[in-house]
Amino acid sequence: MEGYSDESMTTGAAPVLEMSARRRRAVTVGVLTGMFLAALEATVVSTAMPTVIGSLGGLSHYSWVFSAYLITATVTVPVWGKLSDLYGRRLFYQLGIGVFLLGSMLSGLSTSMSQLIAFRALQGLGAGALIPLGMTIIGDIYTLRERARVQSLLSGVWGLSSVIGPVAGGFITDRLSWRWVFYINLPVGLVAAFIMGLALKEPKRRERPTIDYAGAGVLIAAITLLMLALVEGGASFAALTGARNLALFAAAAGLTALFVWIERRAADPIVPFALFNNRVVSVAVMAGFLAGVAMFGAISFVPLFAQGALGATATAAGSLLTPLMLSWVVLAIIGGRLLLRVGYRPTCIVGFFLLTLGFVLLSMYERETARVWLYVDLMLIGAGLGLTMLTLLIAVQQAVPRSQLGVATSLNQFSRSIGGAVGVAVMGAVLSAGLSSHLSALARDGASGLTPEGAAALAANPNALIEPSARGALSPSALDALQGAMAAAIHNVFWVGTALAALALLVSFWLPRHRDAAYEGPTEEACAPEACERMVMAELTTLDSEDEPVAVNSD
Repeated sequence: MEGYSDESMTTGAAPVLEMSARRRRAVTVGVLTGMFLAALEATVVSTAMPTVIGSLGGLSHYSWVFSAYLITATVTVPVWGKLSDLYGRRLFYQLGIGVFLLGSMLSGLSTSMSQLIAFRALQGLGAGALIPLGMTIIGDIYTLRERARVQSLLSGVWGLSSVIGPVAGGFITDRLSWRWVFYINLPVGLVAAFIMGLALKEPKRRERPTIDYAGAGVLIAAITLLMLALVEGGASFAALTGARNLALFAAAAGLTALFVWIERRAADPIVPFALFNNRVVSVAVMAGFLAGVAMFGAISFVPLFAQGALGATATAAGSLLTPLMLSWVVLAIIGGRLLLRVGYRPTCIVGFFLLTLGFVLLSMYERETARVWLYVDLMLIGAGLGLTMLTLLIAVQQAVPRSQLGVATSLNQFSRSIGGAVGVAVMGAVLSAGLSSHLSALARDGASGLTPEGAAALAANPNALIEPSARGALSPSALDALQGAMAAAIHNVFWVGTALAALALLVSFWLPRHRDAAYEGPTEEACAPEACERMVMAELTTLDSEDEPVAVNSD
């Protein structure tokens, strides 16, 4: 009968679900397939969207095709994680795939933009399960040493999707139809669900869990309102602080306060606040939030910088993210080995230092600088993300008992997603304010031929600077002046990213010094100091001969 290893249960070490090597490999393939499905979706759909607009119309609702997906995929992450802790991973991983595939099929059948937005929201509901539950399953079936290596494969999935996604999206759209961008998910998702159904066997749960329905509902409502405010308000500070948005923020804050009140009284809360008493979890969530701001800032604004300030084509601007993703993958693989040797804190400190350095250099990059230095800057950012994201994930998984592994892993993913939403909104507002200031100065100067009305229109819609028809109508001097304004405005955005990356670097110093200190959180049952020490030593003995054991240290 399959269950959790006797050794892990008696020593207190992170329990590992026992299964044959063949079955474990099959589960890993199922997780990687599901992760690839979620990772590929964003890049493939982005490539197809111009054709979708031509078919369905609704250009004014263009952004909501992505926003609806992002909102539902974010708000459900903690709920999926908690439900998997209560009922098991396989059931909800397969359910997530099922909802995702249903949304994909209906998106492909859409006959209007409104339908597409609604079905993308449904697709996002399922996507909220794929990534955090996949990572949780890997945490269930591998030891610390093995997990550090296998989790790097998951980073490889993201790197691979970023490279082949745009190509695949263009090929499918041109040769078949934009609808097949969604239909292609069906066979891949069914394979992942089938593999997981056959290979992943979990021990039966005897107790009947109590579900915190009130907490789950209030949490989803609060985060939905927050995401709506961030998505709608990211165009400018005026939009971000407008009456409608302030009302959304106030409602989200009120619901958050209600959620805290409910959770403190719930028998089994959706988000156990006791988790944040664990230093590893609290630091990882905070650092992950800040890293998410920086990550989404780079991904969102570097292509705009390349097109709007450097005059690059859309294809060239998109390809700029390739070195970032590839260095992320390579350093994630290296980081998996590094954290076993030196621990969580040194690995994260190095990673956040590289991330901060990359943003500093990016903020100083001028239009006249050789393009190769832009690639170097992005590689540094990718290297920093590769070292930190994997390390924070593994640190959190090692710091909690298995009964909280799903919700803890989900919180790690959730903090990064919320950080990304906040970052894009705030940085978008910073860009708008900076661009408005520089364009107004150009209008007052008069040399560029820009009128005050034109300056206001460009500040409200900076994408006009990258539209070929709009650019072609400008004189060379006016285009150069506008590109300079765009460069100056986006430099402000990159300096915001620098400040937040530096703050994440400071926060990382609060991580425990050695990997054994990651066990300072609660185990399945409270353990005496000597029992906790045995738990640490049991995990350290899983290292192979080329890994140097780290002495137990109370720091």
